[in-house]
Amino acid sequence: MKKNVLIIVFMGAWLFSTAQAKPKVEWVSIPAGTFIMGSAPCEVGRNLEETQHQVTVSAFKMSKYEVTYKQYDAYCEAIGREKVGDKDWGRGNRPVIFVSWQDATDFAEWMGCRLPTEAEWEYACRANTLTPFHTGNNLTTSQANFNGEYPYNGNAKGEYRGQTTPVGLFAPNAFGLHDMHGNVWEYCSDWYAPYSHEAQTDPKGPKTGEKHPIRGGSFGHYNTAARSRSAYRTSVTSDERHDTVGIRLVSSD
Repeated sequence: MKKNVLIIVFMGAWLFSTAQAKPKVEWVSIPAGTFIMGSAPCEVGRNLEETQHQVTVSAFKMSKYEVTYKQYDAYCEAIGREKVGDKDWGRGNRPVIFVSWQDATDFAEWMGCRLPTEAEWEYACRANTLTPFHTGNNLTTSQANFNGEYPYNGNAKGEYRGQTTPVGLFAPNAFGLHDMHGNVWEYCSDWYAPYSHEAQTDPKGPKTGEKHPIRGGSFGHYNTAARSRSAYRTSVTSDERHDTVGIRLVSSD
């Protein structure tokens, strides 16, 4: 009888410690709202894929920072998965890189949350702004980590760091989110497709496709200020892994 009790106590303690192993996420509450997704025809650096259309989003929570190595390493340790590399830039509070869209989706599900839809991402990035950046009509390298050798719209050049920076190094947007411009691209849950011209509510993209959107720009050599705009969109396949792409989480709870 005592042996059975000890086994039950041990199993209970193991289950408790496993549940506690999940890393903490700092959440920001994003209010419901309606905005114009995409960019105006006159916006410098605009691409044809940025057709403007009205979108309404429900309230949700978004991680205050990009997912860090500390958080992703805890996940790898918990499930026995091999950790990803860091190019000797450091781990800890730097954003995790070399993760695929599928890796990011699996991590989000393990955490009990998900990746943002493309509409949620842009709405959260803009934080009620209508300008190319949530910082206004320009973005400098004192505000975000991108290649300052290629400034926006003829503005002064800035720093090119050539690697990620710890999350939260730069000031947040009006919603309280850090690094929505630059540092690393962030995966969205949708399949990549042309925008609808019609007004939409909580769009989730098509049911099938070949690639997924990534948003926000990065520190990378080819990541100019223009590629860090709130409306800029590009895409990757489900299994690509890059040193310029990372993760941000969303919760509907």
